[in-house]
Amino acid sequence: MASRTPDPVETLLKAGPRRTALPEPAQRAQLRTDYGLSQAEVAEALGVARNTVAGWESGRSEPQGATRAAYAKLLDGMADQLAPQPEDVQPAQTAHTNQDPPARATAPQPAPAAPDISRRRPAEFDGPRARTAPQHTAPAPAARRHGARAKSAPRETTSAPADPRFADGPLAVLDGEGTAYGVGGIVLDCPASDLPALVEWALWEAKLGAPRLHRHGKDADPLIVLTARAAARLGLPPALEDRRSLRLSDDHPVVRGLARAKWQLTRRGFGPWARIYRPAQDGKRQCVQLAVLPWGALDNRAWGSADELEAAELAQILGDYATLVITPRGSAAVGGLELMTALRPPTRPVKDEAAGTWASGPNSGALTQAVDPAPPEAPDEHPVVTARYPRGHQRTAAEVLDEEAYEWIRDPELLTDSECAQQFAVGIDVNMAFAAAANRLTLGLGAPVHAKAPAFNKTVPGSWLVDLSHIDFDPRLPNPFTPHGARPEGPAWYATPTVAYAAELGHDIIPIEAYLRPESGPYLDAWYTRLRDAYMAVMERLGVVPGMSEADFLAAMEHRKDADPAQAAVLSAIKATVKGGIGKLRERPQGAGYRPGKRWPALERPTWRPDIRAAVISAARINMHRKMLKLAGGAGLFPIAVLSDCAVYLSDGPSPLDFLPRTPDGKPLPGGFRLGVSPGMVKHEGTQSMMWAAQMLDEGHNPARHIKGADAAAGGE
Repeated sequence: MASRTPDPVETLLKAGPRRTALPEPAQRAQLRTDYGLSQAEVAEALGVARNTVAGWESGRSEPQGATRAAYAKLLDGMADQLAPQPEDVQPAQTAHTNQDPPARATAPQPAPAAPDISRRRPAEFDGPRARTAPQHTAPAPAARRHGARAKSAPRETTSAPADPRFADGPLAVLDGEGTAYGVGGIVLDCPASDLPALVEWALWEAKLGAPRLHRHGKDADPLIVLTARAAARLGLPPALEDRRSLRLSDDHPVVRGLARAKWQLTRRGFGPWARIYRPAQDGKRQCVQLAVLPWGALDNRAWGSADELEAAELAQILGDYATLVITPRGSAAVGGLELMTALRPPTRPVKDEAAGTWASGPNSGALTQAVDPAPPEAPDEHPVVTARYPRGHQRTAAEVLDEEAYEWIRDPELLTDSECAQQFAVGIDVNMAFAAAANRLTLGLGAPVHAKAPAFNKTVPGSWLVDLSHIDFDPRLPNPFTPHGARPEGPAWYATPTVAYAAELGHDIIPIEAYLRPESGPYLDAWYTRLRDAYMAVMERLGVVPGMSEADFLAAMEHRKDADPAQAAVLSAIKATVKGGIGKLRERPQGAGYRPGKRWPALERPTWRPDIRAAVISAARINMHRKMLKLAGGAGLFPIAVLSDCAVYLSDGPSPLDFLPRTPDGKPLPGGFRLGVSPGMVKHEGTQSMMWAAQMLDEGHNPARHIKGADAAAGGE
């Protein structure tokens, strides 16, 4: 018999697949995201470029050969670990009719605070995710699922139970595919295709927001962060054309669409940080904060390159900041100011006993109303200045309060032979200097009261015109009474901490006049405490804790940024919140159309207080001088440069341990600089050669500004 010719089709089928099967591209991305990995991490594991992984997930390209097999193994492994176990499966819910809509209070409850998310598998792996608008007359809760935690997972900051109203966390980062990423691996389906729908989803379907920080305060509104793809999906341009006002024009289709849906914008308009709201109904706020990443919402000076991260990772970083500090509503400076108000709200409910009703009344210890500054406290363009002096007048020290941070270098002619023999210039920087200065600082709460020739009282906050020019200091130290470190030339205006330091040093104080604030209190104490706790919590995550030996502390600080880049970004934002918040107490007018003498919007808020800013900076500068004076008197050590809270000393070794003085029993010199993580203690800022420092001084440059290297300015926090 003739042999049977094999069927070529059967032959191919018996040989099996030549290529390893992979999920669809969208499912590959979903698996990776739910597992908590970035494209860069997958690329590193497989030995390819990140753009290659992006191509696989978008369908533009396919892996081949051994790389394909390894990729398939990774995807299968993630799917197995994310697969649901029997105890994870929830019973089916009984459908509600339109006549009996589910109430918000009876909505399905979120998963436990710490679910076993390592074994869950998204339903989307077996097919595309269905996104349909809610069909009930009452809004249904947002579709909710857990993905794997991002690398920088949130830490418990309190033992109090989570507020069920905000079960999905304070914020969500929206990608371009209708997925919103929250804190702790939470992933929400967001079907909104335009901004009105997104606002309604954030308010009535997702459980986003954060509870108030003070019982008389307000709950934080939901924050929705828009990635570039999400912004494009919602009809927003990739960049703002109006670079002067940084806002969309009022006739832009997106702005018109919001108006048609009866949503309003604040007077700042639709910019990188847009607030969309309707008037409160029955005492309930209706407001959503947007942050548009492609428009520069996250300043890299505060957040580094956080805006380049994938949505899940960015949600974790912003969520950590929101949990530890406050939900972002703008720049870090805005956050610093908002935190002051959130911790000490201006009003509280007061009962009218006669009428039996409640009304809003001033909250004790808070800034309750906007007040004009005293003339010397105001910036040049303020109406109280332009009304007093002719146009173009340059105010003297006897006419303006000039409490600023140090910017001083020593005359190189004053370097001694022993100092010139040293090999290194070593910079030390005070941790959270402005925050530490604000702690327990008595500040004015109300308007200033003018007084002629008052007796000095260090417990009364205010501005004092007094002559401190007769007080001598070693010329190798900066003068404590001026930011430039030179001796005052005559009477000048000073904040209370500066004058109190002169009295502390034993000098007679005879004020000529003063603007005083009898109503006072430790307004920033709670602000300091929250920021201190946030700073210490993040430093602990970075491996730097109180009680470490000085050598271990220096080693841990050297490697802290590499320990967890995400937490390093949170730390940077916390520091920027401190400095920016203090700076914004004297916010200057903005915009090319402003003319001196006109009021600007910031003047109408209670937290526009240049006198408080001056007092904090004064206290920080005095704290710095007090420690430098202690080193000079106790060990004969003098700085060669100071910038804000960074001081540079000459040393025979490259470490602060090589020059910081110690007592005979080996302890740090009391009252001097001490190495450590707590606010007010110091860290190593940088080291350069003595020859480098000498050249900087000869050229009139400040070594403290560049001691880090790479021309980095010493930022002070």
